Amino acid sequence: MSDYLADVKKYDAGADADIVGKIVKHLGIALRSRDSSLVSCTDPKELDRVREKWCEKKLGATDAAASDAVIAKVCETMKDDRSKSRVTFYYLVAKHMGKLGAL
Repeated sequence: MSDYLADVKKYDAGADADIVGKIVKHLGIALRSRDSSLVSCTDPKELDRVREKWCEKKLGATDAAASDAVIAKVCETMKDDRSKSRVTFYYLVAKHMGKLGAL
C-alpha cells in the first residue's frame, strides 16, 4: 500500500491515503499481475476500458468525450513515467473529475 501512496504523491503531494486505499481495494486482484497493474496510454482498448469501467461505472460519468479528455490529460501528466501505475492513473482521473470524495 505504501508503494502505491508514494507513487500517487509524485503527482499529488497531498494525496489521501484512505482514498488510495479504496482504489487499491477496488482494483483488488488486478494489481497482482504486472500487466494489469499498469495503464498503457498508447492502447486505445485500454483507454476505452478505463473510461467504461472507471469513469462511467465507478465514478458515474455520463459524458464520454469529457471522460476521454480527462484520460488524455492524465496521460499527458504521466507521460514521463514509462510504467504508469493503474492506482495512480485512476487517482488522477478521479481528482481531475472532482470525484475523489465519491470514492
